[in-house]
Amino acid sequence: MKLFSILVASSCLAAKAFGVTPVASRSKGLSTPALVNKSPLRQKSVGDISPLFRDPTVTRGGAIPGLQAYSDALDKKPITMKALTSLVGWFLGDLLAQLFIAGGPVDYKRLATLSFFGFIYHGPSGHYFYNWLDKQIPGTDAVPVFTKVAIDQLFWCPIFMSVFFTYLG
Repeated sequence: MKLFSILVASSCLAAKAFGVTPVASRSKGLSTPALVNKSPLRQKSVGDISPLFRDPTVTRGGAIPGLQAYSDALDKKPITMKALTSLVGWFLGDLLAQLFIAGGPVDYKRLATLSFFGFIYHGPSGHYFYNWLDKQIPGTDAVPVFTKVAIDQLFWCPIFMSVFFTYLG
């Protein structure tokens, strides 16, 4: 029941974020088979048919509301935004883990502790480490990416996990 409620709530929030409003059906039923009529999504001006397909030149942030504002804030204050993004990610990750895996009541102290760790350490340290790594190994071809992933997994992850478990006590 919890999963169903969360799915319905998240679908409603997503629909509201994309500006979708329910449209009442104008017909009592199908007068012709569904495949005879062309789908509205296959017509040329899809933006006129469905608010899900918005014109990025008109809508700020393109298809995702707020994306441009987030990108601008990320350019202006990268460490603060990455810290806040990490806080939200750790908060949601732990909340969902507690609700769906543990299945018990929410441990607010644990939730605050992990969210704080994401804000104070994960976001800022990731900013500095990955920017440094991109400067040391430029490129997005297979070899530089493989090298970056190897360095991340072999060197950064053990350091990060040591700090994480030390923080937890």
